[in-house]
Amino acid sequence: MRDTAETRAVKLVDLPLVKRLSDSGVVLDCELCFTQNGGSTGQGSSIFTLLLPYRGVHTLITRAHKQQVVGQFRLKPDGHCAHIAYVAPAPEDEGDDDTAWLHILDAMAVEAGKRGAHLLAAEVDEHLPLFKTMRTASYSIYARQEIWQYLPGAAPLPDTEVELCEATDGDLTDIQVLYSSIVPRLVQQIPDLPGDGHGLVYRPHDRIEGYIAVAEGKSGVYLMPHLHPDVFSEAPAIIAGVIQRINRADKLPVYVRVRRYQDWLDDALLELGFECHARQAVMVKHIAAGVRTTTFVPLHRTLEAVPSPVKPPTSGITNSSIGLDIEGVSYRPYGRTSHNR
Repeated sequence: MRDTAETRAVKLVDLPLVKRLSDSGVVLDCELCFTQNGGSTGQGSSIFTLLLPYRGVHTLITRAHKQQVVGQFRLKPDGHCAHIAYVAPAPEDEGDDDTAWLHILDAMAVEAGKRGAHLLAAEVDEHLPLFKTMRTASYSIYARQEIWQYLPGAAPLPDTEVELCEATDGDLTDIQVLYSSIVPRLVQQIPDLPGDGHGLVYRPHDRIEGYIAVAEGKSGVYLMPHLHPDVFSEAPAIIAGVIQRINRADKLPVYVRVRRYQDWLDDALLELGFECHARQAVMVKHIAAGVRTTTFVPLHRTLEAVPSPVKPPTSGITNSSIGLDIEGVSYRPYGRTSHNR
């Protein structure tokens, strides 16, 4: 069958179609989902931006075999990692033809690459049929994570005296050191440090041992903790202290993202009254590959680097048995065996 798929950027004439498809889409960006979309990652979610590129948000549409799919990704200025925000509609069954979804996923990777991105990432619930489609589209699992939810008034938070401070530009170096020490190198390729939002630092003994990124929106508060294992016992107090410092936390749900390499935080969240809301895989597709550039060196430098011929030793050793006096540079006829006394 000839491939007749067509993919292009969304235009104004596509808005009615986009609006109709958005009711059955799936959100693949947790920060946007839990701050702007009411915490719904599955079908029934509404698309974030229906217009043309706006603040780094780009929307594409694919038509293939009577299928119509809309995809949206966001890329921060000068960023190297793009993030898929939305795909609508979501595949319903694993056995269905997913040609259109494969095309939209590839098209978003191409478009993100044109805009300077090296990676395209998405956070996907593993039980969704879209998870298998993304594996077919060469997306790899870089990490697994759980989203924990705390509803207002669910349980009173304990009083805490943990000292937390707003992160400043002067803290970025220490935060990066903390991040590098607790996050696996593979996952570090996905940006996860101060961005558009803000964060709080925990600094016992003048050393940053914890950083909690905070994102707020109309639908909820989203926390991304980075805590050193040494503060295991203080974790409940740190998280409770962060929530108490957020003005809208008493009115909106609070969500905490916990990656698998920090699953020791689960006990702290259970202690505070959190419940597991979703289990996801962080999937990444590489768009660009590093290319080594050949370095040319002038020929005269290469010749200077060639070692000179080995010279005879000049240690001053005298060997009269062979008629050679190196130190005195005197020679005797070959074969003479008499010795001068």
